[in-house]
Amino acid sequence: MAGPLLRLDELRELTRHRTLSFLRQPEAVFWVFAFPIVLAGVLGFAFQGGEPEPSVVGVIDLPPAEWIARLDANDRVEVRRFATRDEGERELRGGRVDALVLSTDPPAIRLDPVRPEAELARLRVLVSLGEVERDEIAVEEVTERGSRYVDFLFPGLLGMSLMGTGLWSIGFAVADMRQRKVLKRLLVTPMRRSSFLASFLLSRLVFLVAEMALIVSFGIWILGVPFRGPLATFSVLCFAGALCFAAVGLLAASRVKTIEGISGVINLVMIPMWLGSGIFFSYERFPEAVQPALRALPLTALNDALRATMIDGASVTQALPELAIIIAWTVVPFALALRLFRWV
Repeated sequence: MAGPLLRLDELRELTRHRTLSFLRQPEAVFWVFAFPIVLAGVLGFAFQGGEPEPSVVGVIDLPPAEWIARLDANDRVEVRRFATRDEGERELRGGRVDALVLSTDPPAIRLDPVRPEAELARLRVLVSLGEVERDEIAVEEVTERGSRYVDFLFPGLLGMSLMGTGLWSIGFAVADMRQRKVLKRLLVTPMRRSSFLASFLLSRLVFLVAEMALIVSFGIWILGVPFRGPLATFSVLCFAGALCFAAVGLLAASRVKTIEGISGVINLVMIPMWLGSGIFFSYERFPEAVQPALRALPLTALNDALRATMIDGASVTQALPELAIIIAWTVVPFALALRLFRWV
């Protein structure tokens, strides 16, 4: 005769064992309980109630016009003046303004309707220009390649892919090897620590060409994203970005002992860049006080350089400031990983 499906004493002891095992891992306890509270507190503070953000509207800096004065008088509209239309179009393309009001008679509003901020900006402009016959105000929708929201978004997604693949493929692999005691066995070999860690950086490059070729081909042929810059510049940026985030992944995993721990550390590294590195919207929307810190993030530098290369046709010399940031984020984390890395 078969016994009961579950024995309560066994179930109780096994549950007790698993619970105590979890509580003996401070990393897991922190990421499960403390980190969500910290994240909720930070985001809650950042997005707590207050005055709604004004729409950023660009105008061409012509002699003062009555309708420009009306825009200035609306506290829900932040007016940015540009010397030429090309400058205004560049800012609109980069997502730094929600709409561009053209100096025609009557004025016209140029925007990308795919951006959610653009519709709100249009409505606020119409409210500001209430005395102008609204039926006469033309709305020009952005349709040119390189000026659409998808053209802004795609390089950011490309940078995010390089970051995610580098951090997870390297950090997860090292933590998994440490948890399975593989690193402990390697400790007794004559292998140098520097060679071991450098091999992770180089291995990241093995599939990089195929990875980037597949993603970029999809963007160009399916989404119609332009590719105006030199292929050499784009390749340098991708290789530098891949090495950078592989180095950051090595540093993240230099002492983590569990899969749960490395998952939390990588999320801690990635979330600030998801929010602040200009993947989905321009980081210039954040307060000016934090923008220097956001520009210093590796993903911000990579996204800016990829956008400048793909959309504006920038050369490698024009991308040198961003490359310097990326290289710094490669050398320093790798040096720290060499110093802090533990085999067990």
